[in-house]
Amino acid sequence: MGAQRPANDEGQNVEGSARALLRFITCGSVDDGKSTLIGRILYEAGAVFDDQLGALEADSRKFGTQGAAPDFALLVDGLVAEREQGITIDVAYRYFSTEARSFIVADTPGHEQYTRNMATGASTADLAIILVDARKGLLPQTRRHSFIVSLVGVRQIVVAVNKMDLVGYDEAVFRQIEHDYRAMAAGLGFSSIDFIPVSARDGENVTQASRLTPWYRGSALLPFLEAVTIAAEAREEAGFALPVQWVNRPDLDFRGYAGMVAQGRLRVGDGVAILPSGRRSSIARVLAPSGEVSQASAGQSVTITFADEVDASRGDVIASLADAPSVRQELQARLLWTGEAALREGAEFILKLATATANASVTQLQHRLDVESFAEVPADSLPMNAIGQVTLRLDRPLAVHDYSRNRELGGFILIERLSNQTVAFGFVEGVQPARLGARTAEQELSLPLRLRRAMASGVGRPGSAQRRAFASGLSWRAGSSLALAGATIALGASGGLAATLAVGDFVLRPLAHRAHKRLWRRPGAGDLQDGAGI
Repeated sequence: MGAQRPANDEGQNVEGSARALLRFITCGSVDDGKSTLIGRILYEAGAVFDDQLGALEADSRKFGTQGAAPDFALLVDGLVAEREQGITIDVAYRYFSTEARSFIVADTPGHEQYTRNMATGASTADLAIILVDARKGLLPQTRRHSFIVSLVGVRQIVVAVNKMDLVGYDEAVFRQIEHDYRAMAAGLGFSSIDFIPVSARDGENVTQASRLTPWYRGSALLPFLEAVTIAAEAREEAGFALPVQWVNRPDLDFRGYAGMVAQGRLRVGDGVAILPSGRRSSIARVLAPSGEVSQASAGQSVTITFADEVDASRGDVIASLADAPSVRQELQARLLWTGEAALREGAEFILKLATATANASVTQLQHRLDVESFAEVPADSLPMNAIGQVTLRLDRPLAVHDYSRNRELGGFILIERLSNQTVAFGFVEGVQPARLGARTAEQELSLPLRLRRAMASGVGRPGSAQRRAFASGLSWRAGSSLALAGATIALGASGGLAATLAVGDFVLRPLAHRAHKRLWRRPGAGDLQDGAGI
């Protein structure tokens, strides 16, 4: 029998297995039947207890919209305001399981006013069920929610065409909605789109295939969810990243850096860089809740120690030397604006990305998304629930990834300073992984090349206006110094004294002139050029 390994040394990736946890959301427009569908699934899956059924019957008589029949939406909509209005306001999470799989479902609101809550629910989902009312077809919120789930990285979609009972289970209606949705979502980057005709109120095609839709040959909704394989996130990608959440310093002999691995797999002995500073070290120990281990993978919370005494603090990112996050102080990002007041250029916010916080200003609002056509249109402001592209300037550099590569280091929120309210969800775009290597790029340059770069920085590149101005000033000072030396010799002084005066004039006069300008400078006054006076 071989030696036992720590529990997390092998790293488990159970995505797509029979018992894999599936996180999904229901979204769509108002009154498309999202809460009713989830309530029906919970009821059919046996996840509703007897006392809850008794409460459901009483609540249905008081708040229900189905007459004498139970209103399954009330199993999810728990707020008084939700029951009174018959709508979903907040995100409601429900946990249930079948013999085949475990689930976490988020019921999200359909009202445009509560789009921020829908985006919150979608941010952790693996799959989205988008409901469409068979009578109404695609609505603006259908398009908006489809774009948002695409924006947050959900790639597998189920379109549940609900209320088929109200259109007589007409196949033509179902096929038309399928055609329209595929055309609308063609550019959203979904990896799969499946269509299921359902009646959430009556339970048709929810847990079992319905006899009322003989023309539909696919699976019912719940069996589909039990069997669907979710494309595994890139957990074994090259490189790793761990945002530091806490510096663990229990005594004088231990200093560890705690956080959740956001990317890849780290191992004892791996070389690391602490970003954004770029300081280098290697991993000495990896400590998990179960004890010391040799490695950790994405999603695991660990504490690591370094082989060297290096400085790292909350907000820094411990990263591999290859495929590391990029350090940026200016970000190109797509925003879902949720603030009540419109966003305009020049606005300043607090930006929170992973464990880091920075001050951010909107330097450019590039365009806004037209929800109907998904076209990018010019805009000078973003109203509430609009989606747009912006450029952000930060007060300090942060380690970031493109959101499409890593959600943890590519997603952020903007917080309004005075109210402390979250006013935008942000998604970093256009960032490529960095390759830090053993030495920085500047260190790899030869000495002559580094000298040439330093000269170009100080006096300008050949042919540039900066280089011509430097040459002009230099020739003027050299000529005047030589003239001073000649005049000194003509007056009978020695050559040594003349040379000393010439060198002193060449070196000291620009310094004196700079000090004179600084002393006499006034706002709006023009600066004198070197040599403008005696």
